[in-house]
Amino acid sequence: MTPDLSENQQGFPKYFQIAREISDRIQKGELRPGSVVPSENEIIDRHGVSNTTARKALHELEKAGWVRRIRGKGTFVSKNTTVERSVSRIFGFTKNMLEAGRKPATKLIGFHLRYQDHSQVVNGKDYTLRAPFCEIERIRFADGIPMMKETRFISLQLFPDIHRKNLEKSLYDIFEKDYGIRLTEIRQILSAVVMEGDLLKLFELGSPVPAFRVEGVSFCGKEMIAEMENSIYRGDMYRFAVTAV
Repeated sequence: MTPDLSENQQGFPKYFQIAREISDRIQKGELRPGSVVPSENEIIDRHGVSNTTARKALHELEKAGWVRRIRGKGTFVSKNTTVERSVSRIFGFTKNMLEAGRKPATKLIGFHLRYQDHSQVVNGKDYTLRAPFCEIERIRFADGIPMMKETRFISLQLFPDIHRKNLEKSLYDIFEKDYGIRLTEIRQILSAVVMEGDLLKLFELGSPVPAFRVEGVSFCGKEMIAEMENSIYRGDMYRFAVTAV
């Protein structure tokens, strides 16, 4: 039986729902690396959608790294299913994983209240987050796999008592739903590092692997710093996409 993928039921566009169903089959092992995924025509017949919707579903899978399309041959399950993260959009880990068809989870591993200012240099400019602020460390998972370790420094002037919230939830959701504050700009710098030592234990790895360090400053108004970040992303599980205009 064809699943009910009505937009009203799921809350996502139909092309995204179709892509999510196919990525679920990949995760369950029903579609193995190198195997052919449903074609545009098969998607059209199965779900009763237009060729535009079918094409967008396959594009969504390709963008998320689940499949690769070979002209004249078809679309195949990727052998290396990395997650793509755009540095041109303001969105958090949870939404990133959901869009990639992964199941996100978070584990809080460190928490401190700080009463001295915190400074970071991003793209050659020095930024300072005024005390008091909340410093947290979290491991972010996708389908049970550790994907990143993040350290976040969150303004307690803008988000009072945020340390009493469930900090294993999406921080962006907490910012918006509990405080009515939406981030307006993020400035980041990306550098290449190698994960070794204690980091390997956190990521459940046995040998050093390449990684990305992301340092950033998030704003909720003109030069109004909401939080800062210093995070490590697995280099073998992530691709960073940049759009220049």
